[in-house]
Amino acid sequence: MNPIVIIPARMAATRLPGKPLADIGGLSMIVRVMRQAQAADIGPVVVAAGDREIVDAIQLAGGRAVLTDPNLPSGSDRIQAALAILDPTGSHDAVINLQGDMPFVAPRILSACVGLLADEPLCDISTVVAPEVSPADRSNEDVVKAVLAMLPDGRTGRALYFTRSTLYGDAPVWRHVGIYGYRRAALERFNAAPPSPLETREKLEQLRAMELGLSIWAVVAPDAPISVDNPADLERARDYARTLS
Repeated sequence: MNPIVIIPARMAATRLPGKPLADIGGLSMIVRVMRQAQAADIGPVVVAAGDREIVDAIQLAGGRAVLTDPNLPSGSDRIQAALAILDPTGSHDAVINLQGDMPFVAPRILSACVGLLADEPLCDISTVVAPEVSPADRSNEDVVKAVLAMLPDGRTGRALYFTRSTLYGDAPVWRHVGIYGYRRAALERFNAAPPSPLETREKLEQLRAMELGLSIWAVVAPDAPISVDNPADLERARDYARTLS
């Protein structure tokens, strides 16, 4: 496969405005994400930025960024717009959508997403799950749960559904990690479709893909990477950065 990693980012985050440029241990968050993606060494890494400040920060750090319409409604739309600029002929047949708020994401997770696309012919979209942190995750609507048909190896599985609801029974749940690997055709089909009923109900855009009949497979990561969505998350990321110095 010939993958490309694209990191969508914009300054107007609702809960933490300006978070791509938030300082974490002397580096902006978006630069940290870019460097983790580069360390995976699976293909070109580009930031799809909704703001000139993000482009400038990435270029100053020696990376590559393209400026996209700041009014695009989602990260997947931003990725599609970036692809039209970067690769209009479609030479990249796999696209990794890495969120710009995971400053310490393990490079091996990105490699695993590409590997899943390569190894599973029926997989249109690959993604990542991690074990629950505690039983409280099972009833937390902010924790997106993945319902999987696991393969015997216990390391990968086909997604049956994603939900914010409490799952029946006492068994552990899989936390969904918002990293996606798309076959190029699947990304184009996804972005061409309007929001679906289940997507609107659960506020989970991956359900649009499932309603379209696209097959999503997941690879298991040992734990979920730190995701920065609010000021408390940012402080947690800064605390973690101190442990690395």
